[in-house]
Amino acid sequence: MNNVYIAPSVLSADFTRLAHELESIKSADYIHYDVMDGHFVPNISFGPAIMKEAQKATQMPFDVHLMVTNPAEIIPLFLDLGADIVTFHMEATPHAHRLVHLIRSAGARAGIAINPATPVCFLEDIIEDVDLVLVMSVNPGFGGQKFIPGAYAKIRQVKELCKSHQVTPLIEVDGGVSAANASELVSAGATMLVAGSAIFKADDREAAISELKHEARLGNSTQA
Repeated sequence: MNNVYIAPSVLSADFTRLAHELESIKSADYIHYDVMDGHFVPNISFGPAIMKEAQKATQMPFDVHLMVTNPAEIIPLFLDLGADIVTFHMEATPHAHRLVHLIRSAGARAGIAINPATPVCFLEDIIEDVDLVLVMSVNPGFGGQKFIPGAYAKIRQVKELCKSHQVTPLIEVDGGVSAANASELVSAGATMLVAGSAIFKADDREAAISELKHEARLGNSTQA
């Protein structure tokens, strides 16, 4: 059985109360930090300056997800802050291999993300080099979107690709994740769940995280 990690997306947090919001999710495993540039995706979120302030309020590791058109220029900004995981989009660069090794050479873990319309086969030549694969289960750019059911099949395909290459990167899923689908996502092969609204819109964030972990354990027990 695999460990399954919960990473609340602070895109759904109240940034006027950042320290309080981070304290309320301390029972999770990572902070998922979405960086949006208004080009690769239609929305603009936040950058390294806000992350630097957030780091003062928590000891939790940062899982940085770059939704930007120029990852080669942006990645070093987050490596300099000591991000634990830095993920960029396959669709944003012709030099994925170079960027993966830039991230890993800095001591961070390298992730690669694919949008809902990007085939898993595009990962064939990079899968042995990455520490994480992020399967987007919504079209990136906004929080609170409806989960795209086709993500289940993509997660299974990623798991099979990893198996055929004899590697075990984290398989992360982001978009519309909640206690209602967590078990099925983990059963399909997900080992890291990003949840924004499902956690930050809950009255009791600790209970919401606990419920996700419970559903993840159920999913783990039903894996083939």
